Amino acid sequence: MLVASAAALALALSACGTTEDDADNSSSDSNEKITITDARGEKVTLDGPAEKVASTEWNTVEYLISLGIQPTAVSDIKGFKAWDQSVELDDSATDIGTRGEPSIDTLAGLGLDVVFVTDTLAGDAIKQIEETTPVIVMPGGDSSDPFGQMWKNVDLVAQATGTEDEAADLKKDFDDKIAEAKETIAATDAAGAPVAFNDAWEQGGAVSVRPYLEGSQIGAVLKELGFEDAWTSVEGVEGDAVYGLGTTDIEGLTKLPADTLYWYIANDTDVDVYAGSLKDNKVWTSLPFVKAGNVERFPDGIWMFGGPASMLDFTDAVVKTVS
Repeated sequence: MLVASAAALALALSACGTTEDDADNSSSDSNEKITITDARGEKVTLDGPAEKVASTEWNTVEYLISLGIQPTAVSDIKGFKAWDQSVELDDSATDIGTRGEPSIDTLAGLGLDVVFVTDTLAGDAIKQIEETTPVIVMPGGDSSDPFGQMWKNVDLVAQATGTEDEAADLKKDFDDKIAEAKETIAATDAAGAPVAFNDAWEQGGAVSVRPYLEGSQIGAVLKELGFEDAWTSVEGVEGDAVYGLGTTDIEGLTKLPADTLYWYIANDTDVDVYAGSLKDNKVWTSLPFVKAGNVERFPDGIWMFGGPASMLDFTDAVVKTVS
């Protein structure tokens, strides 16, 4: 389960900006320089397609591996392997510390072509990294268009690494599999059902629930698959502008529709409050969807803030759950 500190970190890992098309974000062959405009509006020029790359954020690590690029360095490798098992990170990758505070000295000594980061790094970390290595700042997300931002991020990474063809194949495969899953779900009794997807944690004896609303990537997948967002029935639950995540408590769950499919993500590296402290909670056990057995913990290792690979693994889990 994402504990409070992890939840706060996920909410904070964001950057605002857009990528530019055509001349500013283009590459034609491996001998030409590549100029990319990142989330800061900064133009970053590379000598050619980047091969030795590092990422401080797990979504970009997933993008890279999905595009056929094994990153040279990654933040918190142990955490990545626990939370994002949709792609396989090579054992040769160097750990560069935490996602929020990577080791500047380690990055400087790796001879990297580029480092992908978010603009939430502590202090002047971006400036320090840029003293030795080009830096591309990625937006964390956009709750007004979660899929759109995900693909902009993928395209940005593809432009920097010369893997535009692989990115196009990745998108086609994604669209095909989502369409297939939608058709499968439409033939089940769960078609069109209200879904309340979330994670939760306990702090100081109080349980906090974090809804994944329609503006989250998970919410976007559920909408595309034909489900309704059950969280719209809970007054006061609003998503943040970047990740589309809300907040509520156990009392708030009493406002969910009786026929809600209550799905959540956890991880064996943390505490599952639904299987633990809430197991005998009277408010929790009295909820109609709990009584009906419509509570499902999704498989570990699906990173809810990941890329296309994570979203397809999530889709597969949805199909398995309702079939």
